[in-house]
Amino acid sequence: MSAWAKQLAKQVKKHGKRKASWNCEWNEPDGTRRIKSCGPGPDGRRLAELMADRIKSQLKLGTYESDKRADKTWLEFREEYLEKVASRNAAETYRVTVDALNHFERIAKPKLLRNITTQTIDKFVAARQKERGLRKGDTVSPATVNKELRVVRAAVRKARKWKFLAELPEIEFIREPGKLVRYITPEDFAKIYQACDAAQRPVATHYSPCEWWRALLMFTYMTGWRISEPLALRRDDLDLDAGEAVTRAADNKGKRDDRVPLHPVVIEHLRAIQTFDDRVFVWEHHKRQLYDELLRIQQTAGIHLPCHEQHEHTPSCHVYGFHDCRRAFATMNAESLSGNALQALMRHKSYATTQKYISMARHLKQSADKLFVPSVSVEVG
Repeated sequence: MSAWAKQLAKQVKKHGKRKASWNCEWNEPDGTRRIKSCGPGPDGRRLAELMADRIKSQLKLGTYESDKRADKTWLEFREEYLEKVASRNAAETYRVTVDALNHFERIAKPKLLRNITTQTIDKFVAARQKERGLRKGDTVSPATVNKELRVVRAAVRKARKWKFLAELPEIEFIREPGKLVRYITPEDFAKIYQACDAAQRPVATHYSPCEWWRALLMFTYMTGWRISEPLALRRDDLDLDAGEAVTRAADNKGKRDDRVPLHPVVIEHLRAIQTFDDRVFVWEHHKRQLYDELLRIQQTAGIHLPCHEQHEHTPSCHVYGFHDCRRAFATMNAESLSGNALQALMRHKSYATTQKYISMARHLKQSADKLFVPSVSVEVG
């Protein structure tokens, strides 16, 4: 008796002749035993045979995809993705990932992962753009939406690699308005440097708040480091005699250790705040207070920048941020350093990011006397 006949006889004995159904049974690559009912009679047998041939071919070619994967829910995938992928990132990157996935889940309300389509993504973008931004009267900026879209794109790409998605949805990013990059000009930096006397924190035994702030601002302005990097700089990663500092992979966005040469002016400022602490820049207060002190210093310096955004303005709108020191480093040194050298010092992952600073620097330094002047004559009288 053939396997099909044995199977049918078993079904007949269990359910009776009229209800007996043909089944297709197989083992998945992981050893899981699967069975699929194809219905009774000749039609059921024919369907079971076709399914058996198809699955046998898929298993042989390595193209088989389990129905269990097709039924993967968004919540199951999200939990697995955060545990196996996102958790390997830095704490701040992990937080950004969780926030972006929360917004996507709240708006798109995905159930099964396989139901996420281009239309799902477009629905999320349209709704997210209309939501309130951080400031009163402002909506979520295109840059913020694009940042969240990059997180969603990374997640669905991983879902496709894990074979939870048959195909990737198309993701179109929002066009961001072209704006002039703001950076601290040398003139404004000099004003801020002089106004560091207004600083009240940090309070230390061996140096004043003014010395600490002048050292921090000079360090960031002349190294291009992100603010989190000098605050994480350890004393044993700083060699003042050799004029070098090491930024660790765990503390920088580039995820690699880098040894950076320091200018003598920077070294001079660092010597003024030497202590026995493990860190070079000791800040025992909340991070928010760091920005409050920077605001106080700039207001004392008379810094008041125009803000052209359409929202309710706050004092922070009219002063520089720490990242403007980093932009200043890139802008002021773009002409004197090679593109590769600048990318290495800035630790940009993409050369395209470095190229933006180089292009902007060249644009800013164009001499007005090189512009074309039309020949005109004016008759008087």
